[in-house]
Amino acid sequence: MLTLAIETSCDETSASVLDGVSVLSNIISTQLFHSKFGGVVPEVASREHLKKIIPVTNEALKDAGVSLQDIDLICGTTEPGLIGALLVGANFAKSLSVSLGKPFVPVNHIKAHLYSPFIGNERIDFPFLGLIISGGHTLLILVEGLFRHRIIGKTIDDAAGEAFDKAAKLLGLGYPGGRLIDDLAKEGDPEFHKFPKAVIKNSEFDFSFSGIKTSLLYYLRKHFSGKLPEGDQLRGICASYQRAIVDMLFEKTFRAAVKFDVKNVAVSGGVSANSGVRGRFGEMRKEDYIILFPESEYTSDNAAMIGFAGFLEYSSSKSDLAGLSVHARPRIDYENF
Repeated sequence: MLTLAIETSCDETSASVLDGVSVLSNIISTQLFHSKFGGVVPEVASREHLKKIIPVTNEALKDAGVSLQDIDLICGTTEPGLIGALLVGANFAKSLSVSLGKPFVPVNHIKAHLYSPFIGNERIDFPFLGLIISGGHTLLILVEGLFRHRIIGKTIDDAAGEAFDKAAKLLGLGYPGGRLIDDLAKEGDPEFHKFPKAVIKNSEFDFSFSGIKTSLLYYLRKHFSGKLPEGDQLRGICASYQRAIVDMLFEKTFRAAVKFDVKNVAVSGGVSANSGVRGRFGEMRKEDYIILFPESEYTSDNAAMIGFAGFLEYSSSKSDLAGLSVHARPRIDYENF
């Protein structure tokens, strides 16, 4: 079965073609110009999607060596994300579905992140513990079977990726800042400063990252008096800040793995590309845990993960899942995740 998938939830315009679970093409056009605004501007993002959606789709079809008429299934992101951006991709995908007479599967792109470490695999071993860490979401999920999810932890304020981006802004590094902090952290001393790790009362697996961001703000005010750190000081701050975030992610995930007796752990989302995250979680392999990460091109928002998740859902349900009647939604429905 050939699947064409469309993703436009934020500032990536992406299209992908899959043959079953195998990715034939995955084209991503990232709107880099948002960096001058210090963050994504929703209206500008929507207009850029309108410009790019057809060329990106054509490129995906060309790379896969197929035509629209060869496609058997259409998948598109319908939630969560910027509502204007979602509408561009979802309506485009639905239009293709109607014109081609092919079924349309609506996909939650957070669910797609959850399954992205398994792209290309015919088999997924359940249960597994999924940690999704991105610019907008931090979720810890017990996956007991295909699309049988139980959210056991989530952020109560900032997401992990957001904490990195806000720190980069405070340090004068620009946007998006996660990768910039990671690069500097590789050369810095993680013992340079001890940033606090949030303790949330009556919540064993929830996360909080607003406190560490505030701690960085006050640290800079106290020690640099309005100036920006440079050299070894900057690298040390980045390394210490990154270690604190990674430790918070790791400690709660490891604790959950022990409590629920789960040996398979899948870490996904944009922050899963972070070298500190990969190194720290990789240590769990010494304790006989199976640790999975997506391939680098599947860590950020991309259509391949949308097509993979959509294909899995369609194959398991053997229906179009009332796809055309599903509307774009900006927020996660946690009750029905």
